[in-house]
Amino acid sequence: MGHLITVATCNLNQWALDFEGNTKRIIESIHKAKEAGASLRVGPELEICGYGCLDHLLEQDLYLHSFQCLETILRDESCYDILLDVGMPIIHRNVRYNCRVICFNGKILLIRPKLYLAGDGNYREQRFFTPWLRPQYCEDYYLPRMLWDLQGSNKVRIGDAVISTPDTTIGCETCEELFTPDPPHNHMSLNGVEVITNSSGSHFTLRKLNTRLQLITEATRKNGGVYIYANQQGCDGDRLYYDGCAMIICNGKLLAQGSQFSLTDVEVVTATVDLEEVRAYRFAPSRGLQAVKAPVYERIETRFELSSEAGDLDTRRVPSLEIEPRYHSPEEEIASCTGAYLWDYLRRCGAAGYLVPLSGGIDSCATATIVFSMCRMVIEAVKAGNEQVIADVKRLAKFTDRIPETPEDLCGQIFHTVYMGMSKQSSKETRQRAKDLADAIGAYHVNLDIDEVYNAQRNLIVNTLNFEPKFKVEGGTIAENLTLQNIQARSRMVTAYEFAQILPSTRKRPGGGSLLVLGSANVGESLRGYLTKYDCSSADINPIGSIDKSDLKRFIAWAEVNFNLPCLHDFLTAVPTAELEPITETYVQSDEADMGMTYDELTVFGRLRKVDKLGPYGMFQRLVHEWGPSRPRVGGDKTPVYTPKQVAEKVKRFFHYYAINRHKMTTLTPALHCNDYSPDDNRFDLRPFLYPPFFQSIGFKCIDKDLEKMEARQKGSTDGDIVD
Repeated sequence: MGHLITVATCNLNQWALDFEGNTKRIIESIHKAKEAGASLRVGPELEICGYGCLDHLLEQDLYLHSFQCLETILRDESCYDILLDVGMPIIHRNVRYNCRVICFNGKILLIRPKLYLAGDGNYREQRFFTPWLRPQYCEDYYLPRMLWDLQGSNKVRIGDAVISTPDTTIGCETCEELFTPDPPHNHMSLNGVEVITNSSGSHFTLRKLNTRLQLITEATRKNGGVYIYANQQGCDGDRLYYDGCAMIICNGKLLAQGSQFSLTDVEVVTATVDLEEVRAYRFAPSRGLQAVKAPVYERIETRFELSSEAGDLDTRRVPSLEIEPRYHSPEEEIASCTGAYLWDYLRRCGAAGYLVPLSGGIDSCATATIVFSMCRMVIEAVKAGNEQVIADVKRLAKFTDRIPETPEDLCGQIFHTVYMGMSKQSSKETRQRAKDLADAIGAYHVNLDIDEVYNAQRNLIVNTLNFEPKFKVEGGTIAENLTLQNIQARSRMVTAYEFAQILPSTRKRPGGGSLLVLGSANVGESLRGYLTKYDCSSADINPIGSIDKSDLKRFIAWAEVNFNLPCLHDFLTAVPTAELEPITETYVQSDEADMGMTYDELTVFGRLRKVDKLGPYGMFQRLVHEWGPSRPRVGGDKTPVYTPKQVAEKVKRFFHYYAINRHKMTTLTPALHCNDYSPDDNRFDLRPFLYPPFFQSIGFKCIDKDLEKMEARQKGSTDGDIVD
């Protein structure tokens, strides 16, 4: 009996509800796996319907169409002679399950439901599915009539079982199960399962890959065995980017790793492993003592073998060597993730391109640079011969008959920028920076002023209410100052959509079309509410909506060098400003001065509020030590130093403005999810938007009491006595 096996996993760019397209990509991945000599192919979670179907998973049609697509795969003889692990939803006894379907040569061997569902962050699986709460239990599932002739039966086993071949045993995990304290692979490994598949729908978050890889390698470093990880890749219809990185690991060693970010719709990676290495790795007597008491799994038998004696005799066939894992820096992650996401969105939505209101500040600069990154990725894929990308480029870049040869050429056809200035508020520096960046990346740029629109709206107040509003620097009240700023901000939103609608026509683009407007509000400003509701933060998509200012600055500094864009340096050194108030000799509006906190402090507040789950009092208790003067600091430590009173004021100010501006999150532009403290109200960060006044809250009162005790203690210490 042979012991060398070749297994395959894949990244698939699936699209929610694109049943036929998804099925085509699944079949293509099977063909590629067979061409590579694999005897087992593993696909992503819910790959037939697409992971991000959300409430469509409650519809009966979806389950019917999923079985219709599975039938297509089962009847396709080009998919025979390889063991298939396919993901789809199934209804059993009127209960919906997230399932793996193990198939071979047109027949279903086993339906394995997910045991533990993901229900945190962006995940809501309990809303759609029920977990299979009976480990190691199986029963009969009655198949739909369309599969009876193929199966040669009207039923198949469903439950937590494993597949037994003449040469090995195979078990399944699904995504979240890997992350649980007592994952199924522990019990399966002790029960003699040597090959474990994990089909995932895991989305991108900055700096997340290392955690994922550690968990997977640890699973086999402790238990031994072959672990095959598959994932979806791309934008499948909402705010998430699934970041692929399909992997094959044996005994804690990484043997194969797919791309994390790619414009390739079907990517298959394979590895050859020696099953004898798994058996030798599991020699420890202590493991054997636990194994004899391990729970027993029902074994579904098949005569198909993953290995062969002929394969063992082929001296050209060797086990795959260990490789070093590939990680991207956060700056590279931002460039690649956002670029790939925007390309998926653009090619699938039917728009003619993108438009960015370019202000001359670093946020809109980052959005424009991200679009340029997208164009760089597309041109690289075109040069590599990616047929799908070439077809999409031909459909989108219509101004010429030839395919664009450089990122700048592509930018000029699908990317538009517009600077909307004011004669008094806008500086010549921001206007020039916007023009320089647009020229450097090849974007079609429009430079205009909105004074006429602004004055028309302002005069409505003057003529209707017989009242002349003034800016703060002119002696106006806070209400007058905000009113005049918001007229400008909201006029820019209307103007942006106006130009997005008409620019393809004025440029005589064949077929016309319209542009998608991209937003440029970063995560900190959204969290603090430092934006005008329905201004240029209102757009179709916001690629930087969950990225903080510090990461954006690092990305721009990286892009300056790696994209050869020297003009980006001026954006890094400029003071962030909204430019909504008149510039005088003694006053220039500053974002951080307006907010009463720095962007770095906003990042800290955001992480403590969401990731560490702290309210006002808990946050004060944490920061009074972390920002206190007694905290040890080493070289390069930029942690601020504040007194307890200053910390209290900062925390109170943050929560006050967060609360009174939370209503803005309900209309926030859909943002690509990149951070674990995103304030996205739609799905990730579910909070009220009408809060009681925080300055009257019990949390603030607790802060005041602690502050009083701290100051009394400090005073006593100064006087020589300690006050408890």
